[in-house]
Amino acid sequence: MIRQDLQYPIGEFQTPNQIHTELLETWITEIRQFPVQLEELISHSPPLSEEWKYRPNGWNIRQLVHHCADSHMNSFIRFKLALTEENPSILPYQEALWANVPDTQNAPIQSSLTLLHGLHQRWVILLQNLSKEQLNRTFYHPESKKSITLRENTGIYAWHCRHHLAHVKLALDAKGKWN
Repeated sequence: MIRQDLQYPIGEFQTPNQIHTELLETWITEIRQFPVQLEELISHSPPLSEEWKYRPNGWNIRQLVHHCADSHMNSFIRFKLALTEENPSILPYQEALWANVPDTQNAPIQSSLTLLHGLHQRWVILLQNLSKEQLNRTFYHPESKKSITLRENTGIYAWHCRHHLAHVKLALDAKGKWN
């Protein structure tokens, strides 16, 4: 029996050696489709399933959805900083702690779904209009101690979308088993 990695069900992000135009377009499509896919998954779920977790001691569906809104807002802002400053140092945040603040614990999921729809619409417009030079602009991440290109960050966030869609699917399949 193959045991699925519940924390990284699709594996961890691996930066490809070369990020060609077709791959970038695939990533942009994944970012575009994410809010609709997430909403579709959740819209067919039973009442109170937002409390279901995808693994023991993991986040519940509500926390996952709010985390995606928080994380994707941060990423969008990092894109803007990289486009308007020379390799700016970004501000990391404690996502595990953010998952436990009052809005993440109590706000309806729909508030973050609405935010994700608008945010991803703007993000995709931005991504589709970046030149090759702009895609190569960078920001500095003090935790990893490296500069990340916008091209690579597009892939990281396409992966992030797939990663958390897989978490929501796992939580729905577990039907409250990990609560």
